[in-house]
Amino acid sequence: MSLERAKEHLKKWNKDEQVRELDESSATVELAAKALGIEQARIAKTLAFMVDDSAILIVAAGDAKIDNRKYRQLFGTKAKMIDKDLVERYIGHNIGGVCPFGINENVRVYLDVSLKRFTTVYPACGSSNSAIEMTCQELEEIASAEKWIDVCKTEV
Repeated sequence: MSLERAKEHLKKWNKDEQVRELDESSATVELAAKALGIEQARIAKTLAFMVDDSAILIVAAGDAKIDNRKYRQLFGTKAKMIDKDLVERYIGHNIGGVCPFGINENVRVYLDVSLKRFTTVYPACGSSNSAIEMTCQELEEIASAEKWIDVCKTEV
């Protein structure tokens, strides 16, 4: 189960007990924000893409959208999200619970600078009704992020 996989990963940092399992769905930014009682922008959404033949994750603020020009400049290819039916196979988590914890080997994780305006953010934890609060520094370390990138634009 993806939730257990994420918790096992978080256990290395003594964070597994901080995972919040919610009574309602947190499968979308809107639902997660409502369930947690926070603004949508503080949800750290995790987006899955293919670059060449490799899966990557980009964790961005809940109000951010991929800027295709910036993405192409950085990765040298058009932004192509992984088909929803293939996400679990490539990443290790299903749609609605995709997170950078307990993922398959060789999946690179990037953090978008849209998150940096917040003291803490809330990524999912492998299921469609889980989340954890952490600082951006904790997220960077625990997700073993490659680097901070700027590939998003925020909604106005």
